[in-house]
Amino acid sequence: MSEIVGIRFKDTGKVYYFDPDGETFEKGNYAIVETVRGVECGEVVIENKSVPDEEIVKPLKKIVRPANRQDIKTYNENNRKEKEAMETCRKRIEFHKLEMNLVDVEYTFDRGKIIFYFTADGRVDFRELVKDLAGIFRTRIELRQIGVRDEAKMLGGLGICGRPFCCKSFLGNFQPVSIKMAKEQGLSLNPGKISGTCGRLMCCLKYEQDTYEHLLKNTPKPGAIVETADGRGKVVEISLLTGKLKVVHDDNQMGIPKTYDVKDVKLLKDARISVNKEELEALKSIEE
Repeated sequence: MSEIVGIRFKDTGKVYYFDPDGETFEKGNYAIVETVRGVECGEVVIENKSVPDEEIVKPLKKIVRPANRQDIKTYNENNRKEKEAMETCRKRIEFHKLEMNLVDVEYTFDRGKIIFYFTADGRVDFRELVKDLAGIFRTRIELRQIGVRDEAKMLGGLGICGRPFCCKSFLGNFQPVSIKMAKEQGLSLNPGKISGTCGRLMCCLKYEQDTYEHLLKNTPKPGAIVETADGRGKVVEISLLTGKLKVVHDDNQMGIPKTYDVKDVKLLKDARISVNKEELEALKSIEE
């Protein structure tokens, strides 16, 4: 077991573990730490606690020190300067007539570098813009192109459920989401119903996937051949959450299905739930 403190540098960014080095930190405190980008000031979101060694990547970097009043002042001043830098950069983008959308600006704690995050449909030649910004801010400039998911996470908004975006509210990292998940959960493969505001598959498809996979292991799938009290038939519809099946029997000329509980049928030959090439190609843009 190792003692750690969880530090976050953005409101809903990834939580990084650090060695408290004998100090005690409370949630909401700020601390100065060494990162790959240099010295940073982050918020404590996980107080001192012990975690199994397999959950961390060793060696853990030690927290340099608790943040003092001057550090907090610098941190808040950086936030103010980021807003000013955003407006300045937007004007320079317009001046250079670049096809890019500025999303966010971030100062490093020591103000040794400013990172500008943007989205664009393709590659953008921003070399003249970088020179321009470096002359204005007199520090290192980095322009970083991000995807639409990251853009949604930074900007925030309301999802089709009416609640704030999960990625902005609490998700630290994006989890892989696939069209196959939507198919297995019995959802309509209508892009408007399974994609978020960012235009990609909704992150919440991942939340219940483990449950659906468990249920699918014990439920005959559409197309499966089963034996019922009324004879053999083919499963034409399933309700995983209620455990109900609709079966059309072999001797049923009208094709009218009967409903059964999963526990009341015997599986003879199962089927598979898969996404065909045509469906996958049509929905490829929202899965990427």
